[in-house]
Amino acid sequence: MTHQSSFKIYRQADKALARVEQIYAEMRRRIEERFQAFLAGQESGAPVKDAFYPEIRLSVDADALVYDARPSWGTLPYPGSYATTLTQPELFKNYFLAQLERLASYHGVPFEVGISDRPIPLPFVVDEATAQLDPENIRTLQAIFAMPNLAYIDDSIANGTFRPAADQVRPLSLFTAERVDLAIQRIHHYTGTHARHFQSFVLFTNYKRYVDSFIAHGRALAASGGGDEKYTAFVEPGGIVTTPDSGMPANDPPPPLQQMPAYHLVRPDYLGITLVNIGVGPSNAKTITDHLAALRPHCWLMIGHCGGLRRSQQLGDYVLAHAYERQDHVLDNDLPVSVPVPPIAEVQVALQDAVSRITGVSGQDMKSRMRTGTVVTTDDRNWELRFDELYSRFNRSRAIAVDMESATIAANGFRFRVPYGTLLCVSDKPLHGEIKLRGMADTFYRQRIDQHLQIGLETVRILRERGVNELHSRKLRAFDEPPFQ
Repeated sequence: MTHQSSFKIYRQADKALARVEQIYAEMRRRIEERFQAFLAGQESGAPVKDAFYPEIRLSVDADALVYDARPSWGTLPYPGSYATTLTQPELFKNYFLAQLERLASYHGVPFEVGISDRPIPLPFVVDEATAQLDPENIRTLQAIFAMPNLAYIDDSIANGTFRPAADQVRPLSLFTAERVDLAIQRIHHYTGTHARHFQSFVLFTNYKRYVDSFIAHGRALAASGGGDEKYTAFVEPGGIVTTPDSGMPANDPPPPLQQMPAYHLVRPDYLGITLVNIGVGPSNAKTITDHLAALRPHCWLMIGHCGGLRRSQQLGDYVLAHAYERQDHVLDNDLPVSVPVPPIAEVQVALQDAVSRITGVSGQDMKSRMRTGTVVTTDDRNWELRFDELYSRFNRSRAIAVDMESATIAANGFRFRVPYGTLLCVSDKPLHGEIKLRGMADTFYRQRIDQHLQIGLETVRILRERGVNELHSRKLRAFDEPPFQ
């Protein structure tokens, strides 16, 4: 049961959001004060039963629906009631406000804002709540505070498997507050940086040398004032921040220990660039995109290395993926392999234009530097040892490249409605006798990494200039879809 008496009606999006902020701040205060009392020795006493997520809901009749040229997001598909819990409104303020303003403009119905029936778990308020406690104190803690309940944290809405009962409200968002809070915790754990630093354009790479190039570029740009693109800071794992005031770090910091370190070229409007080194393999690719999706980025791109499958390809050629053969298997239960993962036209065009701008080639000459086609993503790093089996399979699929991450990132982009794209660089051709060896690899890396990274950065610049609203295509939205972007 929601706390019905707490709900108030608002016709303006900003005032509804202000009420959300007020409720969330009060609930956090209650949890923090009780936790400080617990640390001070007050281990007995009543459990915290008065700290819940804020909830926003609205109802719409059939005559208030949008039928003509329905936009890709921000409208309600059916008559009835809709609701969602919200968290961390300070972090998501601009996003929440955009969603509510769009709903108000299309439907003209009031918002109801109040206290939900979902308690806020202690670890989502106090990061290190159990770090210094022994098992007995942890058990006592669990009797006093709410803890994460996985029964209420899943992706059934995003996966399209959630079916509300006849008397149940429909979701406004792909993610509940608890799912978002879990994602924020996991993002910090895996990347070494707080969610507030993540930008709306995300680049993923599978080689550290791209990171080194991005660090050099990001530090220099941030220290010099950000240039024409209005960057204000460069943030690295471990709290290392470069700004015009701080200048470049005096010494290189030790290598980050996180599994997938992230680096952020920050803009005040969050339209900067985040680079994440996901390492090798589809498991990492799924893990990080599962959680970054909750931050609702405008686009993510894979820029990394691949094995070329065509004899005519040369080392250093680019591969623009327009289809994927999913042999990664990590998403089979969430997005069946029978579901096609279409290319996003706006991203494909931006990637191709960026290749032309950075390399200086265009028209027919472009075909000598970049091929467009199917990329195979495998979960077997030693796929080369299955030569006879895979030679025929790759030949039948017309694939032009193989890697271990791209299809996973694209499929999770499709699943979570995040526009995606892939531009890879051929680093070897195992099927044709050109196996990646140490000396050859070092030469190749030196020649291509900086250019490839610049293509990724130029792609973001193009997408930003053409307008982020153009990215959110209806092809990523289902017919039974929550209205939040």
